[in-house]
Amino acid sequence: MKIVPNILSIFRICLVPVFIIVYFADDRDIKYYAILVYAIAGLSDLLDGYIARRFDAQSKLGMLLDPLGDKLMTFSVLICITITHTALRPFLISAVLVFFVKEVLMGIGGLVLHKKAHVELLPANTIGKISTFVFYAVFIALMLFRIPGFVVIILISVAIGLALIALVVYLKSYIEIMKTLPTTTSTKTNDIGENECNQQSVQDVNETRQ
Repeated sequence: MKIVPNILSIFRICLVPVFIIVYFADDRDIKYYAILVYAIAGLSDLLDGYIARRFDAQSKLGMLLDPLGDKLMTFSVLICITITHTALRPFLISAVLVFFVKEVLMGIGGLVLHKKAHVELLPANTIGKISTFVFYAVFIALMLFRIPGFVVIILISVAIGLALIALVVYLKSYIEIMKTLPTTTSTKTNDIGENECNQQSVQDVNETRQ
């Protein structure tokens, strides 16, 4: 059971190209097969999270693969919908850019924390998980129903808003961790300086005695 969550996350990542192929291969307005693939991806996300918590099967690899699968699938679905919904394309392109910039910032923050604070990865916060769920619901609705344009704008704006709030929460955690680093570094430097001074004092005393 320890490796099952990671297997499910890898499976979800593999579903990304499957979704893209199925989405564009279906000429119908309602993308039944694409919805099925997307729903399976969502269920695998819920299942791997449940198993990880239930059997204490959380791992560093899982902390990387789980959000990676979510982000790749969400990004791919958003791009597919942007391509096919021509009337809303300007708004959807803006949503893609916002989502992309948000993920890049979180990725850079994760790399900095890994290098300077030796933190492997900040866990996904509750708002981020809610944002992912809203994305899933909105995208399934867009593929299943004929929704008026203004409703689409409202729904995706809510999902993007939640994603940005999740980014703010992430940045807050990032800042709190980074604030602890100068103090630690300063303490280590002072300790080294005191040791060097003590060693120099002992050396001076020995030379005086000689």
